[in-house]
Amino acid sequence: MAQSQTPARVGSNGTRHLWIAFLVMAGFFMVAPLAIYPVFLMKVMCFALFACAFNLLIGYGGLLSFGHAMFLGTAGYVSAHAAKVWGFNPEFAILAGTVASCALSVVTGFLAIKRQGIYFAMITLALAQMMFFFYLQAPFTGGEDGIQAVPRGVLFGLFDLHDVTNMYVLVLVIFLASFLAIWRIVTSPFGQILKAIRENEDRATSLGYDTDHYKHLAFILSGTLSGLAGAVKALVFQLASLTDVHWSMSGEVVLMTLVGGLGTLFGPVVGAAIIITMQNYLAQLGAWVTVVQGVIFVICVLSFRRGIVGELSSIIRKPL
Repeated sequence: MAQSQTPARVGSNGTRHLWIAFLVMAGFFMVAPLAIYPVFLMKVMCFALFACAFNLLIGYGGLLSFGHAMFLGTAGYVSAHAAKVWGFNPEFAILAGTVASCALSVVTGFLAIKRQGIYFAMITLALAQMMFFFYLQAPFTGGEDGIQAVPRGVLFGLFDLHDVTNMYVLVLVIFLASFLAIWRIVTSPFGQILKAIRENEDRATSLGYDTDHYKHLAFILSGTLSGLAGAVKALVFQLASLTDVHWSMSGEVVLMTLVGGLGTLFGPVVGAAIIITMQNYLAQLGAWVTVVQGVIFVICVLSFRRGIVGELSSIIRKPL
């Protein structure tokens, strides 16, 4: 009897530590506006959600995408256009941007998912570059100027999002709800199948799983959540620009995920916070910020092969 109870006890302890970490994270973002600029914190949460969505694909599905910026940017453009030109309320503008990225992920995933390794990565990069040049030329995007002065609007007809506090609460709720959704996905049977495919796809196929189907679903979920981050970000900064569709943005989310900890729940959040903080406080260095990021990335790869959170988890022997 004692042996049969041990796995349950270990699993229960692991879940308890994850909940403690989640409550600490949520508590931090709740009280941080008292000391830190709220717009900066909203930027961190948007990119943390983007990194968590990307980690769902690479960390649990083993698929490295070099084109995830197309989902972030697409949702940003659609959300901004819907709010400014079509006059959508913020909830519908965010929904429109998220649905657009979902539809894009369905199509691009269908084209890319049958390839593996570097071929999959290159196809996603090529598709993202196609989207970049489309948005550069499309009349509704504003070209290099982007869509500016996007109205935040009134949420549900009750909460004026031009009030920074209301906007912050919305971003916090979306981030925490999305984080919990990702947590549920990776701990569900679907998430376990994804891990099995990541570890040994041939064996998963031999067990009767349609691996392409599961990878495609993971790609769609990742793209949709990335789109949600992009739609919210467009309203926060009242801007949708080419920066969010550029290939360098896809590189940044890879950096965030690897620095924080690939295949961990909280790693992408930590990685996003570190990278965004560096960009914010080292902005006076100009182009040298990229060099500093590269140095830090090399140091992390050499010193923390599993990322910051991954190494901490191995030290304290608790899943994070």
